[in-house]
Amino acid sequence: MSASNRSAARFVVLTLLIDAIGFGIVMPVLPGIVMKLGHVGLADATRIGGWLGVVYAGVQFLTGPLIGNLGDKFGRRPVILGCLAGFTIDYTLMGFAPSLSWLFIGRALAGLFGASYGPAGAAMADLSTPEDRARHFGMIGAAFGIGFVVGPAIGGLLGELGPRAPFQAAAALSLLNLIFGLFVFPETHKPENRRAFEWRRANPLGAILALRRHKGVLPVAFASFWWALAHMIYPSTWAYFAIAAFGWTPGLIGASLTLVGLLMALSQMFLVGRVVKRFGERHAAEIGIGFAMSAFILYSMLRNGWLVFPILALTAMQSLVMPSMSGMMSRRVPADAQGELQGFSGSINALASILAPAMYNPALAFFTGRGAPFYFPGVAFAMAAASAAVALGILFLIRRAPQIPPATAS
Repeated sequence: MSASNRSAARFVVLTLLIDAIGFGIVMPVLPGIVMKLGHVGLADATRIGGWLGVVYAGVQFLTGPLIGNLGDKFGRRPVILGCLAGFTIDYTLMGFAPSLSWLFIGRALAGLFGASYGPAGAAMADLSTPEDRARHFGMIGAAFGIGFVVGPAIGGLLGELGPRAPFQAAAALSLLNLIFGLFVFPETHKPENRRAFEWRRANPLGAILALRRHKGVLPVAFASFWWALAHMIYPSTWAYFAIAAFGWTPGLIGASLTLVGLLMALSQMFLVGRVVKRFGERHAAEIGIGFAMSAFILYSMLRNGWLVFPILALTAMQSLVMPSMSGMMSRRVPADAQGELQGFSGSINALASILAPAMYNPALAFFTGRGAPFYFPGVAFAMAAASAAVALGILFLIRRAPQIPPATAS
């Protein structure tokens, strides 16, 4: 990789790192600010938090292919930098939100600008050879892991000062990242690989129709959807679950997220490449889902908060899944459709993010509310384990499917 490509790759990783910090920094305090602005208790805040997640993910689902197609047409640089500017505005808005309605507006804007993950992933694909893609996507995963180390730690500490402080810190980080990117991030998408923008492809349905001609993409995408639905248990319910099950403060919530982020970052840096090289992308994804299912089942039964911390080691092993699945899909499409693929992948995650809070949060609220037949804060994790089992079953079927090209079979 040339020096300019290394510089571009570093900026992509740094951008996603700071995005993850910005996201993680607000997680420990989101229940508190919802309860404060809505004047409600924890069960009602859990439901409202679910709707906030639905709004965020709904916008991201609709705009993911649009942002990805814009990157294929105009290049990755203007799209990524534009989204960074939008994030700065969004976190500022949420930091000063006077009511719940402003929080909903802020989450809608975050969904729009959060679609920058697609162009960032496409930029990494631009810079990668087929053999390096899983490793490079692992670097992206490591960035998220490190972000979840730093973000919740800062958020937990700042949350002790008040629920608004982490939002203001996230806005400052996004602004600094934007300024940095203006000076150091070159364009990665070669002019000869660009294509005309088409509205019929810049929506989730159009992306499905366009990508189905690439052999083997949609079966992997289907498995990815069910895994994303399982994985979304954490951003949807973790803070609410920790309060309901263990009575944790923002500081303890931040500490737990920090530890799992550290473990996931270490896994991304030291395990993903080795496991993929040894077992192949498909088997690596299966291994990661198996560990994640074990953690989901244990969380669903957990009653002692201190036991969370050893179980987090199992949770960290799920870092194998997304880099492996991303590599599997990326191998199956040409260079001029990488942005479209990453935008479509973003829409898959966004669709799962719509359904997850719509499923998990009401279930958690019901089984921790006054009218519950019995108190069961682990209900959402039991549901996530079932979703992960579906993803694992699909991967087993894909392994045996004859339509997968031999060059990509593991």
